[in-house]
Amino acid sequence: MTHKKPHLPNKVCETCQRPFSWRRKWKDCWENVKYCSERCRRNRHSTLK
Repeated sequence: MTHKKPHLPNKVCETCQRPFSWRRKWKDCWENVKYCSERCRRNRHSTLK
């Protein structure tokens, strides 16, 4: 089975370094999205050390 929406943009999470895809909730702020999840956003300072 192939992915049904291969045309969606991707980014790499600044915390976990994993790729993530565009989501509808990010429709208006995709340029500012840096983290794949709330958990990564909360833990963003733990990887800067």
